[in-house]
Amino acid sequence: MKTTKELLGARIRELRKARGLSQERLSEMIEVEPRHMSRIERGWSYPSLDRLERIAVALEVPLKTFFEFGHLEEKGERLADLAGMVQEMGEDYQKLVYRIVKAIEDK
Repeated sequence: MKTTKELLGARIRELRKARGLSQERLSEMIEVEPRHMSRIERGWSYPSLDRLERIAVALEVPLKTFFEFGHLEEKGERLADLAGMVQEMGEDYQKLVYRIVKAIEDK
């Protein structure tokens, strides 16, 4: 099971790469040592709130985006989360989710 620190770091790395930025360039933009940026992305260090805000500005994303990392969790946790979400839905939405998953599976 990945820690919150590891998931946060992985999410920051994912968003940085999606913006086409190197780790070195992002560290320059937020004025930290590249070594520290590496520790954050590896989940070895938590960024301060101030630093997290600077990363959000540099990556042009709202802060909450950093904590949307359910897709990065271990398979078992992700499946349990998905099952819980589907159970909370009404029957019509469950059928819709089923059709969507089935269509993806059939491709």
